Amino acid sequence: MPSPTPPATPAPSQFQGYVAALTTVVVWAGFILISRLGGKTALTGWDIVALRLGTAALFLLPFSIKLPPGTWRNPRLWTLAGLGGIIFLIFIYAGFKLAPAAHGGILLPGLQPFMVTALAWVLLGSRPDRQRLWGLLPIALGVACVAIPQLTGSHGGPGTLAGDGLILCASVTWAAYSVLVKKWAFDPWLLTRFVAIASALVYLPVYWLWLPRHLDQVPMSMLVLQGLYQGLGPTIIAMVMFLRAVEILGAERTGALVALVPVLAGLGAVPLLDEPLTVWLVAGLALVSLGAFLCARPPRSLPPPVPQRRDA
Repeated sequence: MPSPTPPATPAPSQFQGYVAALTTVVVWAGFILISRLGGKTALTGWDIVALRLGTAALFLLPFSIKLPPGTWRNPRLWTLAGLGGIIFLIFIYAGFKLAPAAHGGILLPGLQPFMVTALAWVLLGSRPDRQRLWGLLPIALGVACVAIPQLTGSHGGPGTLAGDGLILCASVTWAAYSVLVKKWAFDPWLLTRFVAIASALVYLPVYWLWLPRHLDQVPMSMLVLQGLYQGLGPTIIAMVMFLRAVEILGAERTGALVALVPVLAGLGAVPLLDEPLTVWLVAGLALVSLGAFLCARPPRSLPPPVPQRRDA
């Protein structure tokens, strides 16, 4: 008697894909807001890096007892850990000590299509098509909307300009990390575990021995918030949700929804952080989000060639 065929696993619904994508958007926007909140306290950027790496490493350690052979000797993985796990975090948390959250929304997730396109062209020889170049134009205009008030002295000041520069460095670092991840094609779960644990192994001893610490100058609630959100939110939850959204919706539609991150972060900073939303920032947020949306659209497919008629 033949054994019964097991029931087929139901395909994930579009609703599940949109929930995963919007969860990613909320977590990434929350990363900007929580980082800026920590930057407005006595915590140093070094402190927040340590809280993030320490929490993420502790959580991921039970899942990382047996990594594939050769993992710890792989120079490419160590390069990615240095870029995405240490250098990026140092730049971004130092930047949020000085620059508003809306600036971070524009210069970090908003600028990524521009940075990734440029670096992919240089490192991978991947020439962007015309549609993507048109999408980069509003991104460039949106960044200009942030830069003009700083350069003309009509808003912010030297501190804000320095913070913008640090966030811009973080954006370049993350774009380089993203392009190398695509080039070297590591398993996402392996990469997540290795980057978190290897970065903690390198950074935490240096932080404890030589870097300034202000952990005792803020309430315990702030330490818990920064540690749990930074260590679990963007490091693990957003990664899992993003990959799930790409699996169900595709990279193009997921990328278009991620374009909401700058807008959500900029608007959320008004009530949560009491930051002003100027006309320049509104224009910058709108332009950058539009550009990110256009860059995420699938390329137009060329119509099939019309067969030539042959007379008999």
